[in-house]
Order: sequence, then C-alpha cells, then structure tokens
Amino acid sequence: MKSSIKRVAALTGLLLIGNTFSLNTYAANDASEHQDVTVSNARHFEEQGGEAIFKSVCQGCHMSDAKGAKGVAQYPALASDTNLAGAPYPIYMVLKGQGAMPGFASVMSDQQIADVVNYVRSHFGNQYEDLVKVTDVKTLR
Repeated sequence: MKSSIKRVAALTGLLLIGNTFSLNTYAANDASEHQDVTVSNARHFEEQGGEAIFKSVCQGCHMSDAKGAKGVAQYPALASDTNLAGAPYPIYMVLKGQGAMPGFASVMSDQQIADVVNYVRSHFGNQYEDLVKVTDVKTLR
C-alpha cells in the first residue's frame, strides 16, 4: 500500500512540473521487487542557472523554501541540510535519484546539474562555499 502511495505521489509530482523522467516502478503485489524504467524521448530542460532550475524543477517537491514536505509522500528538506556538505552526494542524487525522486541525468546537462547543486548548497541556510564544477558532474555521471 505504501509503495502505491509513493508511486502515485511521485507521478503526481512529475505531472506538476510537466516533464518526463527515469522512474522506478513497483510491482503491485510486492513492493520489494522493482524494475528501472527509463522513459524514452525525454526532453531536456531549457532553464539555465541554479535558481531557475530549482524553481522550475525542484521546488515542486522540496517546496519554495526548500524545507521539504510531508503528506502522502515525504520530500526531504534541503534547507540547512548537512548532507549537502560533501558535494558528491547532491550531484549523485540529482543524477541518479533515490526513492520517489527521479534521476535527472537524461534531461539535464552537466552544467545545469552543477548550477542547481551550487544554488542549493549556497542558499536556504546552506553555506557550502566549495563550488561544484562541470568536471565533478561528468566524473559521477
């Protein structure tokens, strides 16, 4: 039941931001079995710059203040998030996704991922000054 709710919440979030992504789909009878499904012909985001990407893509789930949301599904807070201290973690999360969050590797360029990670790591109470470079994203891609 919980996996069905998470799946519906994830799909609803995707519809809200109007894009296609790589998703995990769960078997109806067994939430522990899943298969990765990549939606083909996914379009690339046109937004440039970390703030524009965050507002267009991320805030639909993480909220405009990056404090996350709890309800049918749980979207973690990015505000004052110590998990962002090590730059590889948020790069990997944006590239590959986890749980209800889809990976954006197929729809964002290395520059877009670096920009949005740098934006989140330097806003919302986060003050991580070591900037993510495009080469950092390429290494983890």
